[in-house]
Amino acid sequence: MTRTDFAPEKGLSPAAIAARIDAILAEATLAEKVGMMSGQGFFAAIKADGGVWGARPYRAGGGIARLGVPAFYFTDGPRGVARGQSTCFPCTMARGASFDVDLERRIGEAMAIEIRAQDCNLSGAICINLLRHPAWGRAQETYGEDPCHLGAMGAALGQGLQAHNVCATVKHYALNSMENTRFKVDVSIDERALHEVYLPHFKTVLDAGVMSVMSAYNQVNGEYAGQNGHLLTDILRGEWGFTGFVHSDWVMGVYKPYGAAAGLDVENPEPLVFGDKLIAAVEGGSIAPQTIDTACRRILSTLYRFAAAEDPLPAYPLALVAAPDHVALAQEAAEKSAVLLANNGVLPLDRLGLTRLAVLGRLAAIENTGDNGSSRVRAPSHVTALAGLTAALGAERIVHADENDLAAARAAAASADAVVIVTGYTAEQEGEYIPGDISLGQENSLAPDTSALPEAVKENRRRRNFSIGGDRIDLGLPADQRALIAAAAEAGKPLIIVIVAGSAVMVEGWYEQADAILQSFYSGMAGGTALARLLLGDVSPAGRLPFSVARDAGDYPPFDRNAVAVTYDHWHGYARLARDGRAARYPFGHGLSYARFTTRALTVRRQSDTLHCTVAVSNQGRMAADHVVLLWAEAPGGVQPCWPRRLAAFARVSLAPGETRIVAMQVALAALRWRDPATHGWRLEPGDWRFFVADTAEAPAALATVLAL
Repeated sequence: MTRTDFAPEKGLSPAAIAARIDAILAEATLAEKVGMMSGQGFFAAIKADGGVWGARPYRAGGGIARLGVPAFYFTDGPRGVARGQSTCFPCTMARGASFDVDLERRIGEAMAIEIRAQDCNLSGAICINLLRHPAWGRAQETYGEDPCHLGAMGAALGQGLQAHNVCATVKHYALNSMENTRFKVDVSIDERALHEVYLPHFKTVLDAGVMSVMSAYNQVNGEYAGQNGHLLTDILRGEWGFTGFVHSDWVMGVYKPYGAAAGLDVENPEPLVFGDKLIAAVEGGSIAPQTIDTACRRILSTLYRFAAAEDPLPAYPLALVAAPDHVALAQEAAEKSAVLLANNGVLPLDRLGLTRLAVLGRLAAIENTGDNGSSRVRAPSHVTALAGLTAALGAERIVHADENDLAAARAAAASADAVVIVTGYTAEQEGEYIPGDISLGQENSLAPDTSALPEAVKENRRRRNFSIGGDRIDLGLPADQRALIAAAAEAGKPLIIVIVAGSAVMVEGWYEQADAILQSFYSGMAGGTALARLLLGDVSPAGRLPFSVARDAGDYPPFDRNAVAVTYDHWHGYARLARDGRAARYPFGHGLSYARFTTRALTVRRQSDTLHCTVAVSNQGRMAADHVVLLWAEAPGGVQPCWPRRLAAFARVSLAPGETRIVAMQVALAALRWRDPATHGWRLEPGDWRFFVADTAEAPAALATVLAL
């Protein structure tokens, strides 16, 4: 083998890959090895691209040109590929509301195809940080508040991504649940809360085969996550047996060269802390040479595994990006994600009998697919709510006004048979917080068209006139939208409120005025088409809330978006509400349908270390619809703290009118254990466990059974 024959080849066996990596490490210099442990060229690229995030692939570890060793090239997510003009899917929280793991796997495959077609092989699409509080600015990028749900959905996305030999990264490890102070906040947590609440979903995703981890910016118990040996080595590698590689979050993900010894394999996007400083640390004796070889072996083993595997498609041409089947998948996801919070019978609207529909609100007429940070996707087209309803009903049956002219809104409502108001947020109210001059694509997408302006002026606006997003200040709707609801309600017409947001929006003070409320989230490039089909009854809503909507902001955990030190415990979401005896306005799992479902014949049996559960689900309605089955577990109660009930498994099923199907679910006994801080191990509480099916975290058990474990 010559010095330039180290490139991966399709069909290499694991043994051949290992031998090739041994040869690379024997041949490479220390500088070349350390060079593989960081990204390269990001700052020059982002400057050349005018601050536009994702304008090109970003080299993010690996690569020795002299030896023919390739590199990882990164693109972000998670609502699509943050490159070119890719398919924009509904935001992750919306897809979490679908409770559809098969849909999420298919979305992962579509993303992977578009990633490969745009010359990348590393995806940052799997965000599974737990939603501790709805004010979190990046709540839209995760799936919800429950570890079981987070793990299952993240694993499905990862399996879909890696099916096309894209290495998937799960992020942000760990305890990243607030935005404005994410670069410095120190999160204190005890062993039980860490392992029982905030880490299980990460292990689920890694156990499913995801091969890369992105560390978080924040500190955990006094040490930054990107150089935290307890997180990166003791737990991730030692306890969980993870064999892939870890890379930092962008720009400020590690502060000291000892991060390499702690378990960080790649500093992204540039060697600000690794590079020459890491070489000096090795030469000075503070970092062992074996640390460098170990990191490089992890990087190369992962890289060569995917590079040597056969691809499912013969080629990945650019024509596959935003292809019709991917756009159709985005529409399917938008339809399956919408949650019908309330309905007094006005939905679905009577398409034939509707002579005029008032569509109100500024958000009805603008592109609004989520925040403008690293997850931004620039789709080639976008269907707004107004455009979707106009296409479905015809322009002659639509009248539009917004909150800037309440008199016009009143007149529009009075002239119509029914009123739809699109409310919620944009990147101005919530999203990734990006300080200073760092640019991750956060140009103000809501600003007027600037295409005719001189380039210098556009560059100035890019740097100065953008929303920084960040954590929410208010959990309710903006005052002008509440005024619009009140003005429209004066007409006495059926009033339907659509909520566009990344997580929970409190509805107190106006929900009584609404005849129906539908949360569509940030619904992607085909969201307007999906909304029209949902409101007109072409498809039934079937999404369920992946979080709790409280009646009072004080029912959530304390949240200070400027905090530099916080403590996380067992309690948030539906578990905290249950502990405190507080009823949610809309509990976790809530979601109405145009059909009616019944369940019966629940069985739970143990086989080795797995519980096998089945339940019969029947559609008693008059239209085809989907139903989400939620299986809950209650521990015997001798070990405290313990959630009063916890989600153990879930499944989504499609049923024709009158159809009955048996739904099967599995629960690993390991998921029911508690962490013993005395032994740093896991124990299953013995006794009678109660398993039951209930539509929400607060609903009475529709079916229940007791099993001695």
